[in-house]
Amino acid sequence: MLLIYPPVAKPGEPPTGIAQLAGTLKAHGKQCVVLDANIEGFHYLIERTRTPEDTWSKRAERHLNKNRDALQDLSLFSNQDRYQRVVRDLNRVVEQSALQPGLTLSLVNYQDQKNSPLRSSDLRAAAAAYEQNIYFPYFKQRLEQLFAQQPFTHVGFSLTYLSQANATFAMIGFVRATFPDVTIIVGGGLVTSWLSQPGWKNPFADLVDHWVTGRGEMPLLKLLNTEHTTASPPDYTDLPLADYLSPGTIIPYAASSGCYWNKCSFCPEVAEGNQYHHMPPNQIAADLHYLQQQHSPVLFHFLDNALSPALLKILIAQPTGIPWYGFARVAPYLADPEYCKQLRQSGCVMLKLGLESGNQQVLNTMRKGITLEMVSQTLRCLEQAGIATYVYLLFGTPSESLQEARETLKFTAQHHSAITFLNLAIFNMPIFGLDAQAVKVDDFYEGDLSLYCNFRHPRGWNRKDIRSFLDKEFKRHPDIAPIVHRDPPFFSSNHAPFFHPSFHQPTSCSSTGKLSAQ
Repeated sequence: MLLIYPPVAKPGEPPTGIAQLAGTLKAHGKQCVVLDANIEGFHYLIERTRTPEDTWSKRAERHLNKNRDALQDLSLFSNQDRYQRVVRDLNRVVEQSALQPGLTLSLVNYQDQKNSPLRSSDLRAAAAAYEQNIYFPYFKQRLEQLFAQQPFTHVGFSLTYLSQANATFAMIGFVRATFPDVTIIVGGGLVTSWLSQPGWKNPFADLVDHWVTGRGEMPLLKLLNTEHTTASPPDYTDLPLADYLSPGTIIPYAASSGCYWNKCSFCPEVAEGNQYHHMPPNQIAADLHYLQQQHSPVLFHFLDNALSPALLKILIAQPTGIPWYGFARVAPYLADPEYCKQLRQSGCVMLKLGLESGNQQVLNTMRKGITLEMVSQTLRCLEQAGIATYVYLLFGTPSESLQEARETLKFTAQHHSAITFLNLAIFNMPIFGLDAQAVKVDDFYEGDLSLYCNFRHPRGWNRKDIRSFLDKEFKRHPDIAPIVHRDPPFFSSNHAPFFHPSFHQPTSCSSTGKLSAQ
């Protein structure tokens, strides 16, 4: 089996989906090859011949190799302004590689005016006209090379983001035309969202043989007539770990799927009915130990929607000696100074926190299950412990207006010293979300594969007004502007831990006597 992670996604760390599938298949005696076409496609694009005309593009081209190397050097992350210049120059090279009319590329996105990932007819067109895809010269040569080495019977695609959809279907079209006997399987986060929509009708029956929702280990083994008998850690050994744009190897790891809270009204996990599943504590500890010994990472990135109390307990009791970060729910234990100190000693350098709003009534309507007092205490405790915070705010939910948004601004400014980074998002209404039942829905976005819908905000708080508030008021507040400025462009939270002093400071792991210093 050939497992493929298509372009375009952040090129800072290896994809955990195909690595997890590879680990499971190999543990059950099945041969498989993994191909991160995203990172290979990135290097293919920037190595193409270009003739830059403007001053910025000429500079970016001239310093291309230097900038690529700089992102793999930790010293770059001690200078925020230099880092931003390096990243923006590198992105400029990627942009200039997109020579096709209507095509816009970046380090993290792929937009084609001709083929929208929200319309099945457009994705079918991308599959039919695969030779027109900008990555075609790369994937044609690469796939023909791999098939010449091994006659694959199955090819699996991990389609996680909308930005991957066009390249995914172009590659599917090529495989279907060139190797017609191969079984094509498609899974990943975006596929799970598509298939979870009520009334889903498969528009790609002639292109895709099997769809996989959620975790794919057991469905893949079933397709191969093999029973799932043993758990295994993700296998990153065949991925080009030295090629990713980060200062050392980052190892992503998911100890669970779904969300253990699973109540927030705005959350796609709730709208899609995804169930929460977690791995046994002993397996998590064994996996992390194996990954540490195998790859000597500089950072563990936990992909869980929310780090469970059980997982945090494992990390505190059995520290790996490797810095780590992930998404956590604000909870009473995070408002405990001693607990946060233990987290820091376990190697925690950053926690991503979904605050969403600085108004209690808005939080209650969202069913967040948190209080602003708890958030305030959590932020203070994490700051005292030396743990960075990446705080997520969501504007434009049905219960919010300009008045509540200004309360969020006020709360953020009051806690600016404890908020290291900010993610500012405008609410998208899931088509079948809980909130959609209580508001007037106008229409779907763009096409039949849309996951979100337009709605009439009950308090007149429209997207244009929200953008104006964010740009002219929120981001310009003197206590908030520096936080917004320090967010790593394009790489955002994936590179954020490297900027915080905690990443560079040793922590004594009291339960093992280990010293974590990267």
